[in-house]
Amino acid sequence: MTMQTVGRPTRPEDVQPLDTGFASLTGGRGLLQDEALIFERDGWGKTGVDLPAADATADDLGDLVRKSPIGLPGLSEPEAMRHYVRLSQKNHAIDLALYPLGSCTMKHNPRLNEKMARLAGFADLHPMAPLPTIQGALTLMDRLSHWLKTLTGMPAVALSPKAGAHGELCGLLAIRAAHEAKGDPRRRVLVPTSAHGTNPATAAFVGYSVTEIAQTDDGRVDLADLEAKLGPDVAAIMVTNPNTCGLFERDIIEIARLTHAAGAYFYCDGANFNAIVGRVRPGDLGVDAMHINLHKTFSTPHGGGGPGAGPVVLSEALAPFAPAPWVVHGHEGLTLVEETVEEAAQAFGRMSAFHGQMGMFVRAYAYMRSHGADGLRQVAEDAVLNANYIKARLSGVMTPAFPEGPCMHEALFDDSWLEGTGVTTLDFAKAMIDEGFHPMTMYFPLVVHGAMLIEPTETESKQELDRFCEALIALAQAAKAGDVDRFKGAPYLAPMRRLDETLAARKPRLIWKPEAGVAPAPLAAE
Repeated sequence: MTMQTVGRPTRPEDVQPLDTGFASLTGGRGLLQDEALIFERDGWGKTGVDLPAADATADDLGDLVRKSPIGLPGLSEPEAMRHYVRLSQKNHAIDLALYPLGSCTMKHNPRLNEKMARLAGFADLHPMAPLPTIQGALTLMDRLSHWLKTLTGMPAVALSPKAGAHGELCGLLAIRAAHEAKGDPRRRVLVPTSAHGTNPATAAFVGYSVTEIAQTDDGRVDLADLEAKLGPDVAAIMVTNPNTCGLFERDIIEIARLTHAAGAYFYCDGANFNAIVGRVRPGDLGVDAMHINLHKTFSTPHGGGGPGAGPVVLSEALAPFAPAPWVVHGHEGLTLVEETVEEAAQAFGRMSAFHGQMGMFVRAYAYMRSHGADGLRQVAEDAVLNANYIKARLSGVMTPAFPEGPCMHEALFDDSWLEGTGVTTLDFAKAMIDEGFHPMTMYFPLVVHGAMLIEPTETESKQELDRFCEALIALAQAAKAGDVDRFKGAPYLAPMRRLDETLAARKPRLIWKPEAGVAPAPLAAE
């Protein structure tokens, strides 16, 4: 029996599965084979590569010479390949089924984008290559910048931030620089209760104190509370729109007006831009700064396949403070402004050593060009349609957190429908794994008790949405019928069982140690 340090069986052979009544002798499930940690595999004396003996000693290293085994397993090439293929079969993936994580935008990544990102002219670039040799890459960055500004209605963009939180940092540093340039170093930022957790964290990191703005009963910013808390010391407000409850802030223009009247700037968290791309330009709403997760809105779900990218668009008031570098048209082609002098004299500095994530730039630009203006608009429309379809289908058995009116890109449910069943949000989510679905986002946003946040994105067909909804409806009916055992032990059919998550968090097993008697062979030198 395989046990984790938290003391619960985790392998399928440790239980009697609901569907078969017996466990296999090998721990496998048909063609889905059991797989141990790579460190637990036999073959410590093997290697997949033959290397010649060293022709020099390590005398010059003194007492730094290794005296014990390095601790890496010895595997042949087939063994190593099979190990990682078997591990891949244990992972859920967007290529396997709907991935309903709310607030994450886990949508299909077109293979065309991957093909473009792997072109040698982009994939093999070195960040210090001479500018005349990378004119194609600079042209792509320039065109990408143009379309980001066009889609948002903003005059400037900084490409270098690496992801959402890094983009927030960029926007707030630009805001701080703008205030300091006026001789008005404000020290407070307003953040709604439903904001992404990175918003208050980023503000605190920049050196601001954070004041929370209340939420109305219908899940939106409380204007009265906002107006009461605005003052001459407020540097900015940070609002996510559509917000984390999956709702559009109807009073967004009034929020911007009140913020600007107080001399503050409006930072918009653009993590949910996928819901409004091609339909709404944030610049028209009064936004001063907004990061865009290229790896969410413009494919490559949640940074998969490489680093993310979080370009920040800036209003005319903040554009002079944008960080270097940026692309400009010169007499001899495209070049980069990299020093904070002359035209970049007010730039707050740099966000990173180089220019951004080229692979993500290529993927995003390929996505934009292949969809076109009408396709990007349809992205938003279909994402919202799919979320509302799920909300409508599940509302008969689950309780929407905000039942009045439509949602945007994600449907949010609370756990009031589970009262009296003995089943929790966590139990329900774990049972979804037995049905072949990754759980939705659980217990977030915090303003909704037992939250279940579902974002289907635009890439799912009605047939797939129905399959997902029918599974959740059946589970909900089982919970209400008193079938508690189905949930408390779930997942039963996954390669790994449920951990005691509290103990796992408090006593994580992060380092593998060989059991007594099975240590790797000593070095030949010993």
